[in-house]
Amino acid sequence: MDKPRGPTSHDAVDRVRQVFRTRAVGHAGTLDPFATGLLVILLGKATRLARFVEQQAKTYVATVKLGVVTSTDDLTGEVVGGRADGRTGGPSQAAVEAILTGFLGAQRQRPPAFSAKRVAGERSYARARRGEAVEPAEVEIVVHAMELVGYDYPDLQFRTTVSAGTYVRALGRDLGERLGVGGHLTSLRREAIGPLRVELAVPLDRIGPESLLPPLAVLGHLPRLAVTQAEARDLAFGRAVRPSAGQSAGPLDWIVAVAPGERLVAVGRLRDDAFQPEVVLEAAG
Repeated sequence: MDKPRGPTSHDAVDRVRQVFRTRAVGHAGTLDPFATGLLVILLGKATRLARFVEQQAKTYVATVKLGVVTSTDDLTGEVVGGRADGRTGGPSQAAVEAILTGFLGAQRQRPPAFSAKRVAGERSYARARRGEAVEPAEVEIVVHAMELVGYDYPDLQFRTTVSAGTYVRALGRDLGERLGVGGHLTSLRREAIGPLRVELAVPLDRIGPESLLPPLAVLGHLPRLAVTQAEARDLAFGRAVRPSAGQSAGPLDWIVAVAPGERLVAVGRLRDDAFQPEVVLEAAG
């Protein structure tokens, strides 16, 4: 759903709970408090699908203010450094585009000090709020796309598609560092999670029963296994089924079992030529 500026991810979950009168509500990938854009909300048994949604690549549009470094790597923190570029208009657009291209590919990223990463058993942000110097361990990420959207120094806007676990705040911070002036994010908007686009989302104040999508809609990136009604009943009991000869996948690949009527029955993996359900959506009966 298209999350307007102001409410947090938790506010969105609370709103959905009120509308649908259920506590079984969760989201697939939180948004920073200052960010806007796509937030995927899951209800009922579909909350079990959050990890499959979260693992997909995400697309963002971010704005960086160059020349100013903050404690949080965004506009909510205190100014802790940075410098104005001595050249008229700041770094050239050619230099910016070259630096952006250099972010592409697999790499290690240092998460922001104000993040949910654990340092010595405690959330990094908790230590940072006490004034402690913290540096979360680097994580492996992949930047699939990085393009310049607009540049009018000191403001620089870019669009990026990144792997799960990537901090776009950290990309903005590192962009400023590579340009030699520092920087921090002033805006962030999530445009997509996998095939799910913000243009098709529902604003938070318009959520209602007509907003609901079938669970299968959030798993379009996973390969399918068509099953019969009888096989669907077996899967609902947690029993494995043997797929047709045409089905193939690696032992670590997730597959969705789909019954007639486009019903999502289960998510599982192939083991010893049999599909073993690990997350069951349909009740046995």
